[in-house]
Amino acid sequence: MVGALLLGFVAGVIARVLMPGDVFRKMSGPASWLVSIGLGLVGAVVGYVIFTLGLGIGDDDIFDWGGILSAIIGTLIVIPVAGWLLRRSGKATP
Repeated sequence: MVGALLLGFVAGVIARVLMPGDVFRKMSGPASWLVSIGLGLVGAVVGYVIFTLGLGIGDDDIFDWGGILSAIIGTLIVIPVAGWLLRRSGKATP
C-alpha cells in the first residue's frame, strides 16, 4: 500500500513537471500532493493496461517500481484527459 502511494506520488510529480501548464498548476501544498498521488495512481493503472495487457511488455504487478516508466507515460496521458474533464464541467479556470 505504501509502495503504491509512493509510486503514484513519484509518477505524478515527474509527469506534472514534464507537462507544464496543466489545470493543476496553481495548486500548492497538500492539495497538490494529493492530486499528484491520484494522477500517478490512475496513470500507473493506465500504463499497466497499455504496456502489460495491451503490448505484453512488463511484469504482472501494477504498482511495482519496475513499471515507473509506464506509470509516468500513463500519467502523461491522464493529465490532459483530467484537465479536459475539469474544463468541460466548468470546475477549472482556463
